[in-house]
Amino acid sequence: MPLELINAIVIDAVQPVPRAGRVTVRDGRIEEIDYERPGATSGSDSTVLDLDGAYLIPGLWDAHSHLFPLAPRPASLTLPARTLDYAAIASEGLRQGGVTGMRSAGMPAFIDVALREAAESGRWVGPRIAACGYFLTTTGGHLPRHEIALVCDGPTEIVRAVRDQIEHRVDHIKLNLSGGIMGPFWDQPKHLYWLEEELDAAFRLARQRDYPVMAHATNPAAVKAALRLGAHSLEHGYAMDEECIELLLEKDAWYVPTLCISHLTPSQAVSEFERQWVTDHPLPADLWDRADAAADEHRHWFRAALQAGVKMALGSDAGPQKDAVHQEMELWVKSGATPWQTLQAATTHAAALCGMSDRVGTIEAGKIADLVAVRGNPLDDINHVRAVDLVVKDGIVAADHRAADA
Repeated sequence: MPLELINAIVIDAVQPVPRAGRVTVRDGRIEEIDYERPGATSGSDSTVLDLDGAYLIPGLWDAHSHLFPLAPRPASLTLPARTLDYAAIASEGLRQGGVTGMRSAGMPAFIDVALREAAESGRWVGPRIAACGYFLTTTGGHLPRHEIALVCDGPTEIVRAVRDQIEHRVDHIKLNLSGGIMGPFWDQPKHLYWLEEELDAAFRLARQRDYPVMAHATNPAAVKAALRLGAHSLEHGYAMDEECIELLLEKDAWYVPTLCISHLTPSQAVSEFERQWVTDHPLPADLWDRADAAADEHRHWFRAALQAGVKMALGSDAGPQKDAVHQEMELWVKSGATPWQTLQAATTHAAALCGMSDRVGTIEAGKIADLVAVRGNPLDDINHVRAVDLVVKDGIVAADHRAADA
């Protein structure tokens, strides 16, 4: 049955101009956008939903997600229980946060692959997923003891690991080339962990098999190594230099800055949402200190990339997903992006990063109907994305919060 969304204010993510319109959805796709008669109905047997002036935007994306929970998972949690936990977080992200798409940056036991296929088959209501399985790291590297890590040392082990990921039907390969803010004492952002022969083996095989590489790189040496070897995307980039920006442009690579990691600390929290986030996500003092130490430089290179015209997509690297994407969007604007740049980064640019821009990411006739209605204009205040009224995924209403808001 067709779906008609009337009296919507459409922000299509193509032009930064909100327009009153009626959106007709048939067989999961946007059939028509009528800007001449926003309140009219077709008179057919359509399901009609009156959005009453709510702003209709494309579904949001988290382009760097681990589906982290609010509280740490107990080590004793079984694989079936962990799978249900991950599924619940992703489903909440969809229904409560309007996150209709995500790119995995690491998940244990190929749960992201299983969830991707469950969503695509209609057996589970969740976001569309670009999956990577485990992230690949080294002994003494970034988070080697985490449940989402696959430790491999030397070219032979790395090649075997990449091939194993491919065999498990991942969409991209995630490589942790350097340290991070959130890690043990040896795990520092300033260090590049992989040897030249290890880097060459991983990237050469990924190129040979046509798999994009998602490169965790947090210092200039790691960023340059990743980009010169053909990384599809550069994650974090806490510290860079001008040559890094030039290489991002020259290689036409994506940058996903994940501002949540360095900017959400007790000393930096200013807004109501940031203060609540810090309260809900307590960390050891040394990790807060590491984030504070990285924040100014991270913000500088975020702005430099934005001003240079680097391709950028929005990813949170935080959790739970229903809140993390909204928080990352607030930080983008706080750090110098416009609401329009931020909205595009979380919709059409993130979809393009995942190779799906021909299907989703904008509100255009022929696109799959992944849509979110929010109560206020996000181009006036990006935090209006938090007030989700309606979520449509694949043309089907996944959540309707309008009655609760009345």
